[in-house]
Amino acid sequence: MSKKTSKKNDTKRTVSRILGYTAPYRGKIISALIFAVLYVVLNLTAPVLVGYAIDNAIGKGNVNFGEIINLLFLVGVTVIASSVCQWIMSLYTNSVAYFTIRDLRRDIYKKFNTVPLKYIDGHPHGDLLSRIINDADSVGDGLLQGITQLFSGIVMIVCTLVFMLMLNPFIALVVVVITPLSIFVAAFITKLSQKYFRKQSVTQGKISSYVEEYIGGQGVVKAFGYEERSIEQFEKINEELRICGQQSQFYSSLANPSTRFVNGLVTAAVCITGSISAIYGVLSVGQIAAFITYANQYTKPFNEVTGVTSQLQSALAGADRIFSLLDEPDQSPDPECAVVLEDCRGKIDIEDVSFSYTPEKPLIRNFSLHVKPGQRIAIVGPTGCGKTTLINLLMRFYDIDSGSIMVDGKSIYEITRSSLRKNYGMVLQENRLYNATVRENIAYGKPEASIEEIKEAAKKAFIDSFIERLPNGYDTVISEEGTNLSQGQRQLICIARVMLCRPRMLILDEATSSIDTRTEIKIQQAFNNMMKGRTSFIVAHRLSTIKEADLILVMKDGNIIEQGTHSELMKKGGFYRKLYDSQFSTSENTSFR
Repeated sequence: MSKKTSKKNDTKRTVSRILGYTAPYRGKIISALIFAVLYVVLNLTAPVLVGYAIDNAIGKGNVNFGEIINLLFLVGVTVIASSVCQWIMSLYTNSVAYFTIRDLRRDIYKKFNTVPLKYIDGHPHGDLLSRIINDADSVGDGLLQGITQLFSGIVMIVCTLVFMLMLNPFIALVVVVITPLSIFVAAFITKLSQKYFRKQSVTQGKISSYVEEYIGGQGVVKAFGYEERSIEQFEKINEELRICGQQSQFYSSLANPSTRFVNGLVTAAVCITGSISAIYGVLSVGQIAAFITYANQYTKPFNEVTGVTSQLQSALAGADRIFSLLDEPDQSPDPECAVVLEDCRGKIDIEDVSFSYTPEKPLIRNFSLHVKPGQRIAIVGPTGCGKTTLINLLMRFYDIDSGSIMVDGKSIYEITRSSLRKNYGMVLQENRLYNATVRENIAYGKPEASIEEIKEAAKKAFIDSFIERLPNGYDTVISEEGTNLSQGQRQLICIARVMLCRPRMLILDEATSSIDTRTEIKIQQAFNNMMKGRTSFIVAHRLSTIKEADLILVMKDGNIIEQGTHSELMKKGGFYRKLYDSQFSTSENTSFR
């Protein structure tokens, strides 16, 4: 299959899928079609009435004022009725378009929750946002224009042709023969501009991604004096968007004047043939006037379609990007025999696990670990050694390449994802709060929690006194990303969130990295109470926080190179000892020994 044929098939498939989203609204579409027919018929009746009025006003002393007044009254009624039908038709077409885009956006958002996490991590977030906002808007605009032009246009062409055939078949044939020229012109220009609209849509995603990244990292930009370079980079992308946008608009703008030129030829042909017919008494002057109006009405749909070519092309480009996302494979579903993990004890067995984000860069190889219920496992090592990756594998955010991970003797791939993750409580270094009240943020994992339970969790996280001092206490709304709180306060709320759920297993990935030393001591006490009897994984760079761990795993290049208690590893004098010595002074190490 040639590339040309493939692109044509892709376009047809995209249009077919968009129309598939309109299927639930067939009733509205049929209603719109009925009113479109009424609108067009009434609209085409007016020229006939005007033609009769002209014929009643030709010739000295032959003006029939009574008949003309009656005809003009009918014209007024027809125009008003036509306008009402057009308005109702627009209501239905708008309804179909907006409901369709609502459903499309809903599916995109659902897709974000079903694709594997690696897809979200592997794409710029600004680009994904652009698909659900900018691209969906483009599809909505194109769909709205397309439905409106489709309904009124097709009905207008058919009905106008019927009226013209009734008046004079020969002149109608002249119109029909010349008009297709505008279709060929529009098709050629549309094909020419299509690739530029696709490029424009991609570049819009790129600039959205860059701006989202720039705004989110504003502090870093200013701290490192990157303002000028960031502006240069933005200007580069912005200029790229300007060029492809200008090219797409330039080529698409050729369509309307080109088709209007063809329409001018149609009008000229109608006037010449109509005049000749009038000379020979085939048509009256009023009928010629009606015919000229019908010729303009007949060509009008072609003008309207070419006039919105840019929107239709932008809609197709946006739809291509949306459907490419919707066509992404979902994460593998839970097997039918998957069990719900209940009464979890917290026994974890990792046997000969290997994993890599990309095949050419192996990360974790032949990793094995056996954790007893209630044990505290600390994981340390240099950046990039696989600590956080191990956490992602335990939570099934990523699937292992080989080996097995067991919880209470059951493979995590035989346990439902939701029940597995429900038994884990996770506090990450990168805290995440939502644009909601403090109460709702703490109760994120347990929405049914009472205010007393929420307050108790806040007290255990040493954040309750701060919350009480907020303007509305627990009902204070946190801004997007929690920007109206300090980083440490955001972290404490995240800790309270986990303390409220009290899961059987805990994952603390640099959980106190954003907290001052004094508060950290209190938080460690709270964690110690919470970790009693619970299997816990503690990822830490500050080695002073993991001295009480039952087992410390020292990782390097995806493998465990040392393991033991703090005192055992210090006595060995290996890699862990070097890490510890690099964080504390010689005097502190001497006193420790």
